[in-house]
Amino acid sequence: MGETAAAETGTSETRPRLMVLDGHSMAFRAFYALPAENFATDTGQHTNAVYGFTAMLLTMIRQQAPTHVAVAFDLSGPTFRSAEYAEYKAGRSETPAEFAGQIELTVKVMEALGIPTLTVEDYEADDIVATLSARAEAAGWDAVVVSGDRDAFQLISEHTTVLYPKKGVSDIPPMDADAVMAKYGVSPAQYPDLAALVGESADNLPGVPGVGPGFAAKWINAYGGLEGVLENADSITGKKGEALRAHLEDVRRNRRLNALVRDLDLPVDLEAMALTMPDHDTVSELFDALQFNRIRDRVFEVFSERLGADAPAAEVEEAPEHVVATTAADLGGFLAAHAGALLGVHVVVDGPDMLPKRKVPVPGTHGTPVGVAFAADDAALYVDLDAEGPDAELMAAVRDALEDAGTAKAVHDLKRTVKALAAPTRPAGLGEGAVIGGVEDDVLLSAYLIQPDRRDVDLASLAEAHLRTPLAAPATGQPASAQGELDLDGGAAAAERVQRATDAVRAAWVVRRLSAEFTPQVLERGAQRLLQEMEIPLARLLARMELAGIAVDRDHLEALRADFAERADAAKESAWASVAEETGGMEVNLGSPKQLQEVLFERLNMPRTRKTKTGFSTDVDSLQDLLEQTQHPFLENLMAHRDVTKLRQTVEGLLETVAPDGRIHTTYSQTAAATGRLSSLHPNLQNIPVRTEAGRRIREAFTAGEVDGTEAVLLSADYSQIEMRIMAHLSEDAGLIEAFNMGEDLHSFVGSQVFGVDPHEVSAEQRSKVKAMSYGLAYGLSSFGLSKQLKISVDEARGLMKGYFDRFGGVRDYLRDVVAQARQDGFTSTIEGRRRYLPDLNSDNRQLRDMAERAALNAPIQGSAADIIKRAMLDVQAGLEEQRLRSRLLLQVHDELILEVPRGELAAATALLEERMGRAADLSVPLDVHVGEGRTWHAAAH
Repeated sequence: MGETAAAETGTSETRPRLMVLDGHSMAFRAFYALPAENFATDTGQHTNAVYGFTAMLLTMIRQQAPTHVAVAFDLSGPTFRSAEYAEYKAGRSETPAEFAGQIELTVKVMEALGIPTLTVEDYEADDIVATLSARAEAAGWDAVVVSGDRDAFQLISEHTTVLYPKKGVSDIPPMDADAVMAKYGVSPAQYPDLAALVGESADNLPGVPGVGPGFAAKWINAYGGLEGVLENADSITGKKGEALRAHLEDVRRNRRLNALVRDLDLPVDLEAMALTMPDHDTVSELFDALQFNRIRDRVFEVFSERLGADAPAAEVEEAPEHVVATTAADLGGFLAAHAGALLGVHVVVDGPDMLPKRKVPVPGTHGTPVGVAFAADDAALYVDLDAEGPDAELMAAVRDALEDAGTAKAVHDLKRTVKALAAPTRPAGLGEGAVIGGVEDDVLLSAYLIQPDRRDVDLASLAEAHLRTPLAAPATGQPASAQGELDLDGGAAAAERVQRATDAVRAAWVVRRLSAEFTPQVLERGAQRLLQEMEIPLARLLARMELAGIAVDRDHLEALRADFAERADAAKESAWASVAEETGGMEVNLGSPKQLQEVLFERLNMPRTRKTKTGFSTDVDSLQDLLEQTQHPFLENLMAHRDVTKLRQTVEGLLETVAPDGRIHTTYSQTAAATGRLSSLHPNLQNIPVRTEAGRRIREAFTAGEVDGTEAVLLSADYSQIEMRIMAHLSEDAGLIEAFNMGEDLHSFVGSQVFGVDPHEVSAEQRSKVKAMSYGLAYGLSSFGLSKQLKISVDEARGLMKGYFDRFGGVRDYLRDVVAQARQDGFTSTIEGRRRYLPDLNSDNRQLRDMAERAALNAPIQGSAADIIKRAMLDVQAGLEEQRLRSRLLLQVHDELILEVPRGELAAATALLEERMGRAADLSVPLDVHVGEGRTWHAAAH
């Protein structure tokens, strides 16, 4: 037990310590503490309550140091309390739609962590909590109860402490007997007496009118408890005495109902609640499905820390003994001895500087190579590229070895390696522009293709998960072979060089081991062609694109930032002016939910929105609904302020990432999206609004620079309605195929079929509806979701979908069959054979099953679109090289490619884009490619 926990409870080190949580209570706290919109999987399942509960649990384990843990949950059915009093807990706000399924998912997380969860018919979670705390005390244990229900205060004793949250799930102080007495004026055992007199609004238990906690405590202390108060009710004078006598039965009922049951028959005994180390694969698989990234490492840190010697120590396999090459002959001998073998290669990079606030690389920096390690199964070699007076012959040999396509290599993160080798080494080393050839495996990409939902694909995580060995071995002193080799600097510098060599060799050896582990799995999943022909070549191309970056007009961005800031201030002033009379000129903080609640619902008396723990909701959807109902200028200006503030933040993010060369170098991730889509990071160029005036103004800041001293223009090429063309191909629906092959306006054609009118008679509103429905169906949109999106009734949405399916039966059959086939196979597949494994399609947990079904609908279409644009990028790049054009690919955003093209190559590059993008996939409908040119991104895409 930690010192803090021991001090708080006064327990000894030897007593077992049970921590039991009221699951529903704390899950709701977590739900309201974290914004739902920030925690959702790509299938639409919100996870803020699950994440918050898990994070809180880990904090509690670390702080309270329990030996045993259990979680109690409510059931949805009636309880003995509601049987006695039908109004018990009646009138509670409707559970937010975003909370749906999160209790079930929290239970799944507890199962993965090996923590028992308990429910009992007819009883509530706090009865289970009370029973467990009573059992713990009877067994001579200490108990820690974590609950947001004040009824739990009655459990406090010498050996039971209650942790009661004050704010969200981050501020959870302990309540002991002294704390209860100080706050309420009664002992813990008497707290239910006080609650019976005062009532409990959360449970819909009315108390004695006019009697608050102070008077209730005064009576209880005067008469020795509630029974004494009731026995002496006739002698209590004044209006409060009259009110008491009029509500005696209410008080008695309240006391019966708030008494927690402490003797339930539970299916799990205390010893089964012992904290044990979770299974790594089980946690990883579930957290991948929930798209929890950072917290998974924290799980094992906390459990290892708590269990100490009881935690299974990770087995540290020794990397092979290595030599440090000092001559070209050393390297040549190593390579000759392992000719034909796959070598793990790790390039040590002196990392780029990081932006202090955001902890992301300084724009345009990507590190410098300072060492290279080669590892076979039983031997390894390291070359120091950063040594004083490097041997020119050795450096040339290293460069040749790296470039040699005949030396088979495995790496981790080829894109990073390519970018690092392109930089000049110091003081001379490899020189500038070194490349790496013969790469047969990138274990980062292999891990992703095997398990595309996985997010922790850094080398350390892969080593732990698949090899059960840490990447960093314990320091054991210098390896014998390195003694004297790197000792010229002496002291700390020499030790640092030795450690760098040891770490690099181990990394290269881990890469080699992972490649051997992954290769059979890649073959089994049919992903070898994707790896070799698409993802590895694409990593090289993306490295070139990131190094090139795109030119920006910094002055234009600065002017935009000033304009958006001015517009935000104007919207704020207008918002204040529109409610000046009601607020007395109050300068409302438009970012404060509390102040907005006061203005909207107290001063303006607007219709109430969804109820939250902190009042009525002021999120975007709620405010938009209010605006549509009221058309109040305050709301119009508030929404305008939010929109323009977001735009200002987007522009500030762009300005922060302009490199010294005047260009923005975004970073692409091949592994961030399970569907295969590329993601843009630091800055995220996919976040720039596409169809708004503000978005167009931002894209005007991206300009053509020069190519080899020649003025250039930007070429923009994108696919038209790529997802719907893929839908037509996969579904083989004759109607959709006909529309595309005839060159019809798809949404007008579909509208004519659904609404039974000629295509030219389809109204703008009808076209908008079928467009939303067509795209929504491809991503598992329900009739409820469609009704919400289009702001129509569920019945109308259901009718729209029926009309669509009646006329496009191939789509209906495809959507049904793709889920059924995925359930049978266990995975979905794109037109290129990219698989997404969905084991939860057969889960007995409805929420996990629903998530998997939405992913099964989504993955083949989005994944095929990703495959097509990737194939197009590679073919376009090949064409540029074949025709020896100086034009270069700069960006890929959604389904659009941006090239920087010397004016003299404009015709050739345009023809190349149209041809290569048009042939990127052999579909039953044509791929429609639009190409535009201009000095700015906006002009090119216009």
